[in-house]
Amino acid sequence: MSPDVSPGAPSASWGRRILLIVVALLALVAVAKLTAMARDFLAGTGGGVTAVGPNDLPPIPSLPSSATVTLPDSFAGRSGALRFRVLSAAEALAVPGFVATYGERALHAPAVHMTTRPEDSSAFALIVLRPFGAKKGDILNGYRLGRWPAERWIMARNYFNPDGFVEVTPANVNLQLSAHFTLGDFLTHDQRTVWPKYVVLEEKLIDKLELVLADLEAHGIPAGQVKVLSGFRAPYYNDRGVGEGMARASRHQFGDAADLVVDDDGNGRMDDLNRDGVLDVRDTAPISAAIARVEKAHPELAGGLGTYQATGPSGPFAHVDVRGTSARWESGWWKRRR
Repeated sequence: MSPDVSPGAPSASWGRRILLIVVALLALVAVAKLTAMARDFLAGTGGGVTAVGPNDLPPIPSLPSSATVTLPDSFAGRSGALRFRVLSAAEALAVPGFVATYGERALHAPAVHMTTRPEDSSAFALIVLRPFGAKKGDILNGYRLGRWPAERWIMARNYFNPDGFVEVTPANVNLQLSAHFTLGDFLTHDQRTVWPKYVVLEEKLIDKLELVLADLEAHGIPAGQVKVLSGFRAPYYNDRGVGEGMARASRHQFGDAADLVVDDDGNGRMDDLNRDGVLDVRDTAPISAAIARVEKAHPELAGGLGTYQATGPSGPFAHVDVRGTSARWESGWWKRRR
């Protein structure tokens, strides 16, 4: 039995053929038109279009001069003394005017971007971090950092890996972070010839230290100069340390701790803060009292306070951190606040 064929099939087939022919003709016309336009463009004639070579391109317009960064009041800290802010890419994007002023590429390249505070025209640094994930094993860009506790074993929530690192170069090592502190104050004391170096830095630490120094001054104790004995300690350095203050999970690895002496007379040693004529661990007592007052006024800056006998020429010193919970100890013997 032959297949069924509808009476209208032949005419439908011819209709499709005619449609295909029309489409093909239109395509040929379009190709011809595009070819003519391309020829005119390359020849520098036709339709008022002129050829543009690489040297004839107009300059890329500069960013508008009106583009400015708006610094939130919180960036100055509770002390009002902070002159820097460390930023991940996401945090930099959230700063009003950052991209308009520095460009989108600035979100992804570690750098120090200087701006000014409108209230007093003082310099302020916006520091874009190099992400923690850029570290390969122990090494970041030739600088040995080691492995953080969370890379080796599970830790509590305030022992998570840092978000990233401040890239320190000879050009920015003396950057003023606040009234009393520079970026170089917090470098790990190793690999002295290796650049760039990397630091983990927590603004809350600098803020707390400035509040403590202001409190000392308010109570008649000169605190114009401070010597940071140990700021950031990379795990590689911290793991090789011996003696007091070198705990395996030290807060120094997280950029929120510092060992320091008040050295207003500039002789490189702790001053006789209690004015008893003797330089000993009791000279840390005024610092302890100042920290207690600061933490009472600002509970969000709670942290550790350790007081130590002299272990070197700088004399007795105090450890201060902003771990988020209160802790107290003396010369290595742990003493929880009661």
